Amino acid sequence: MKLRLSLIQGGCGFKFDTSVHCHEGVPLSNERFARFDLKILMASTPAVGHLNPLLAIARLLHSKGDDVILTTATSLASRVTNAGVRFKPLELEANIDLRQIHKILPDLEQFPPGPLREGYVFKRVFLDTMPAQARTLQALIDSEKPDVVIVDQIFCGSTPLFLDTRHPRPPLITVGVSFLPLNRPDGAPLWLGLPPASDADTRHRYAELSAQVDASFEPVLSYTNDLLRTMGVPVIQEALMQARVMHCDAYLMPTAPAFEYDFYALPKHVHFIGALPPPPTTVPFPDWWADLDDDRRIVLVTQGTVANTDLSQLIEPTLTALANRDDLLVVVTTGGRSVEDIAVDVPRNARLASFLPFDALLPKVDVLVTNGGYGTVSMALAQGIPVVVSGLTEDKAEVGARVAWFGVGINLASNSPTAEALNAAVAEVLDTDRFRTKTRLMSENFRTTDFYENISTIIADLVPN
Repeated sequence: MKLRLSLIQGGCGFKFDTSVHCHEGVPLSNERFARFDLKILMASTPAVGHLNPLLAIARLLHSKGDDVILTTATSLASRVTNAGVRFKPLELEANIDLRQIHKILPDLEQFPPGPLREGYVFKRVFLDTMPAQARTLQALIDSEKPDVVIVDQIFCGSTPLFLDTRHPRPPLITVGVSFLPLNRPDGAPLWLGLPPASDADTRHRYAELSAQVDASFEPVLSYTNDLLRTMGVPVIQEALMQARVMHCDAYLMPTAPAFEYDFYALPKHVHFIGALPPPPTTVPFPDWWADLDDDRRIVLVTQGTVANTDLSQLIEPTLTALANRDDLLVVVTTGGRSVEDIAVDVPRNARLASFLPFDALLPKVDVLVTNGGYGTVSMALAQGIPVVVSGLTEDKAEVGARVAWFGVGINLASNSPTAEALNAAVAEVLDTDRFRTKTRLMSENFRTTDFYENISTIIADLVPN
């Protein structure tokens, strides 16, 4: 499927040829859309940020009459069943609760942000669970006989399924939950948040850094291949994250092409499917909801549902920074934590909630302040909301770098930005026309990348008639 999208250029300061990013296939028709009556097996890493993209797809497929089964940790079962999807638990060794990451990895904070930390997390969280995930998948394939299997980007239990050519399998789709982790044409390593190289000296420096990152990940790749050998399947030849993109029949990027660097001709099985829709409202509207309709501009602040153990990193300094801005309404969601955990005085221009209905809230927001969760940033950009982003752990350095590169906000590039830096950044984003202009153009690119049609067509092309 080739999406004919308009170029974003001129005032945006960059050019992006979207025609190279999508697989050439059969155009969507009502007949193809209507013929769906499939059994879909989904598998998610036990983390909300990995589960939510799959649930967005599951809701679409379920609404069209498909039978959807989703396996993940028991701690997330209610989220699955509330979406009208059948839940199956992962096998015990993989049935972990990543909301308790610091209990699972008590020594995590010994590692500074960067490749060593990411390699440690990848090994202990995603690879140690791979054999049990693979056994769960195979058992469900044997019992449910699905037409297609859909997993998230880091559900490594799909790797043995893909590599084991001795047995037939359903088509395998992987859904990205973050930036596209392919080898970059400028040689930059992943995770460091480096912008595209513009000259030979930068490319040379990137090559040196990439060699260092590759060396730091080599033990993780060896560990992966040792596990695969014990499972009796071929080993991985590519870099780990590259393999996650390549080891599937279709790889779905839940964003618009304009929010990714230009990789030139991508593999034909990589598809940009557009922003995932916000989950439907399931939480009650707070009693202060009517305040959103007064004359003040609205600043939404969130640390997501994973990196929210320390609210002093972003939420608290933002409240302090904007306390005297009577022209602003500062809306805070703590991502499931109690609002009582906020340890600073709550100013009169702030409104707090543990969870908020993003589908109803985002159209009212003027700027998002976030530590860089990919899904949240993509949803904001799809709505034309500029971003102030911080955060360096997980994939957040890469997300922040893209925000800065495409001019849709300010990247503070810090796990703990100061109140002064946050105040200045919010003021600049709110009061500078170029951020609104570039974000509006980005939003137009999102709107021309249709999530519903893309998902339907890709699955229809993979599943035999």
